Amino acid sequence: MQQYTNQEYDQGWYQNYPTFPPPPDPPPAPKDAYRAWRYRDFRLFLFSNFISSLGTQMVYIAIGWELYDRTSSALVLGGVGLAQVSPALLLSLFAGYIADRFHRQTIMVLSQAVLVLSSLWLTWLSYTHSSLPLIYACLALEGTAMAFNGPAAEALYAHTVPEEAYENASIWSSNSWQLASVLGPALGGFAVAYFREATPVYALNTVVGLFIMYLLIQLRVRQRPAPHSDQSALSSLAEGFHFLGRTQVLIAAITLDLFAVLLGGATTLLPVYARDILHTDAIGLGWLRAAPSVGALLVSFLLAHSPPFKRAGHALLLAVAGFGIATIVFGLSHSFWLSLSMLFLLGGLDNISVVIRNTLLLVRTPDIMRGRVSAVHSLFVTASNELGGFESGLAAQLLGPILAVAGGGVGTIVVVIMVALLWPEMRRLGQLSETAT
Repeated sequence: MQQYTNQEYDQGWYQNYPTFPPPPDPPPAPKDAYRAWRYRDFRLFLFSNFISSLGTQMVYIAIGWELYDRTSSALVLGGVGLAQVSPALLLSLFAGYIADRFHRQTIMVLSQAVLVLSSLWLTWLSYTHSSLPLIYACLALEGTAMAFNGPAAEALYAHTVPEEAYENASIWSSNSWQLASVLGPALGGFAVAYFREATPVYALNTVVGLFIMYLLIQLRVRQRPAPHSDQSALSSLAEGFHFLGRTQVLIAAITLDLFAVLLGGATTLLPVYARDILHTDAIGLGWLRAAPSVGALLVSFLLAHSPPFKRAGHALLLAVAGFGIATIVFGLSHSFWLSLSMLFLLGGLDNISVVIRNTLLLVRTPDIMRGRVSAVHSLFVTASNELGGFESGLAAQLLGPILAVAGGGVGTIVVVIMVALLWPEMRRLGQLSETAT
């Protein structure tokens, strides 16, 4: 055997000797399921969003209970959602423009300050049993602050972790929201039952809002100043739509979510299914409502401890198709336990879609446009949620609930097939960390 020196080995000369095998490749590093948690700013940001979502859910339960107790009118309850959603529909695009032009952390702190004031105002209105128009005005102010907070928060997420941790951060962000969706309504109901009124819930939310402001101020994120531009505000807003139109993978992912929510109306019609089809009581309805969030929460933990998506496009298409199949089975089911399991599965599959879509938005969107693109995405999501609820109710009124839900599931599968054919880039999408468009 030919001899070689240490110097020759260090310089790679051993490769010229066929009798000496090259060193083996190092084993792949194990996935860090808590990678995003290693970053201080992410922990602060995630916790602030979690307790904010928790407080919002508690207030939503409290305001619904108080207004229905005072008026016994379902129409009044519908006005609550309208007052909160209308500002988001009207202002979200402008809010995205603001998020790209000014410091996002400052926008969030100011938005939170308005939320604290509106929560304090709501506490006073509840304590004094003020009129409904004033309560709606307070809720509209709250919705306005949330409209500006949303795009800034979505864009600021990218500054709390490095790019290679975006997928893990999206998983834990979804996990946090789902956990708040499970705990918030329960805590809100317990609080109203304990205090026998809703006013203390609003007061507690005011204190929580001050703590959230403190957490946001503690962030040390560094945002590059927005480049000077002579574009008009209208042209700048249109640029967000143009970017999505040019980025085929993003528009395909948003289209899948948009039509899945529009057509898959199982959750909207849960009261009808609980009483008239599954023949269960209010407790059963509570379990049915909780099942999608519990399923999504479990899937979030599984995704956090699983390898990154290697074929994210296929995973997204299969998840939305599975969402449609679960919707069909739920629509046709007359068994409470089968329906409950389908809602559990439906929530888990939807969460896979959420994680992939949110990660794509972080990876594929330039930082200078994240606010506007997030605003366009938020507008689509909000509109599809509201229109989806209306579509489900109208279809159930005309066709009956079973045909409305099952037909929506079939429509979702048709949309998956069309997206796969129209945007082949989605079928070819590999790892989410790939930045090529």
